[in-house]
Amino acid sequence: MGWLEPFRAPFMARALAELVLLAVICGPVSVFVFVRRLSFVSDALTHTVFPGVVVGFIAGGLSGIFVGALVAGVATALALTLLTRRGALSDDASTAVVLTAMFALGVALVSRRSSYTTDLTSFLFGRLLTVTPGQLAETAVLALVILGLLTLGGRAFLFRAFDQGGAAAAGFRTGWLDLWLNVIVALVVVAAVRAVGTVLVIALLIVPAAAARLLTDRLAVMAALGAGLTVAAGYLGLLISWTASVDYGLRLTSASAVVLVLVAAYLMALPIGLRRSHLGTRRSPIGLRRSPIGLGGGRRDELVG
Repeated sequence: MGWLEPFRAPFMARALAELVLLAVICGPVSVFVFVRRLSFVSDALTHTVFPGVVVGFIAGGLSGIFVGALVAGVATALALTLLTRRGALSDDASTAVVLTAMFALGVALVSRRSSYTTDLTSFLFGRLLTVTPGQLAETAVLALVILGLLTLGGRAFLFRAFDQGGAAAAGFRTGWLDLWLNVIVALVVVAAVRAVGTVLVIALLIVPAAAARLLTDRLAVMAALGAGLTVAAGYLGLLISWTASVDYGLRLTSASAVVLVLVAAYLMALPIGLRRSHLGTRRSPIGLRRSPIGLGGGRRDELVG
């Protein structure tokens, strides 16, 4: 009973429901982030929504944050896709330019309106325990949109991830696929930004798939394990935060507790992944050759048949 008692509080129940919704979308999306090695792009998107959050807050208060973050996220996805496709700069350099420019703009806007600084700073680290029914509804709608986009483009994303030349030869417009996936990642960021913050949302897009990759080579299983891990980390993180605050008087934010549980799960799975690699497993049931495993994705797996 003690393990369920904290979630009788409405704000704890809403926080857990928000994390379950995020788990449903972050599980599969994190797999595509992993196999495409988009960790840095995801990091950039989590930071570049910040000026949109600021402008939305200034223009419409709390109700304007969602729209501002959505516009900034989609605009960033478009900018990143265009810059990386032109080839004038490397992908990393283009991403770094957009990240620093957008985040600096957000900080500049905040610094000019000191009365908003405290409120807007909270969006860097999240307000998981203040999730409202309205925010849950927004996340649920975005989850449906994201899952729909993944369902429509999933096979094409995998083809492009493992064989870009083959995808282009088969008639796929790889530029549009890149934009499509970047927009999906941006929508995940928008869905999560108010709950877990722009700084911590990156963990939800990287750690679940990285931990699942240590345990399996099958992408569908990775997505399911990633989603399950996020749900478990959400529950345990909220419980630990509640216990630390109520029973021991220690201040521990819920979002940071969730991320720490995710990272702990990755570290516990790491010996298993290293052992599997040491035993020389070279092929997975879907024909993937194993590659060195790292939190950021390491070298990409190769399609061998």
